Amino acid sequence: MPTLIALITRLDQAEEDAWLEALTAAMPNERIVSFRTLDPSQRHDVEIAIVANPDPADVAALPHLALIQSLWAGVERLVSELGPNAPPIVRMVDPEMARTMSEAVLAWTYSIQRDMPTYAHQQRERIWRQRPYRKPTDMTVGLLGLGALGAASARRLTKAGFRVVGWSRSPKHLPDVEALSGEEGLAAVLSMSDVVVCLMPLTSETRGLLNTRRLAQVKPGAALINFARGPIVVEPDLLAALGSGRISHAVLDVFDEEPLPATSPLWTHPHVTVLPDISAPTDRHTAAEVVAENVRRFRRGERMSDVVDANRGY
Repeated sequence: MPTLIALITRLDQAEEDAWLEALTAAMPNERIVSFRTLDPSQRHDVEIAIVANPDPADVAALPHLALIQSLWAGVERLVSELGPNAPPIVRMVDPEMARTMSEAVLAWTYSIQRDMPTYAHQQRERIWRQRPYRKPTDMTVGLLGLGALGAASARRLTKAGFRVVGWSRSPKHLPDVEALSGEEGLAAVLSMSDVVVCLMPLTSETRGLLNTRRLAQVKPGAALINFARGPIVVEPDLLAALGSGRISHAVLDVFDEEPLPATSPLWTHPHVTVLPDISAPTDRHTAAEVVAENVRRFRRGERMSDVVDANRGY
């Protein structure tokens, strides 16, 4: 009989139960149980933990743990809290999440292309004024991050007619995308993009990446979309760039603190769209299938894909 799989989360009971149901349906031959129900003797039988923002003490209470499967794509908190001696961590890479993210990137790029933020402002001020139309072919979209999410977004944008340039820490090659890397590459992407889309993981190297110096490299009047992690963008520096007009509008789905505090100036800023972390929600059913395949690979002793590199942080 397979060893127990523990589901460890800090979700509310109803949400954890929904995940347990989806995972059990995807793996009917596995014994998946909530950590909350395990007695001390059962904890010794757990080899695999499926986690969503787990309490590190709960993970540490499993002495024979050999694999940690995250339900989230972002693993910076998990890596930081569990430390360098944690068992291998597998991050969630779900094609459905990439599709959903690319959908959001295209939708909000279209919104900026068609000047929807300006028209929303004009409606509030009762202003009837038409703005010149810009074709997608006349606009360049810069993607910061060319992993699974960036690659899917690039495909959607190029198909829609936008010119796409991209930046990543290490060199990448994507069809129909001018892909750059390094500090000079980042400056080039920022300077030529009408819309800058942030899709990078949060690491020690990307934290605070978009600060005053780099925002000053952005093409004057460009828009910023951040669907990655809040701390990648330095909020006071962004507010200054919005105030000067260097950034014309910012669509923000992620923040340093979530939920965004009611006192944040971002809520009422005329050139900011605030979204409640909705750009790419995890689909329980497709994610459960991804987890099931990874568990099967582990059981067969096969090489695991999407294992987190502790040195890179993702």
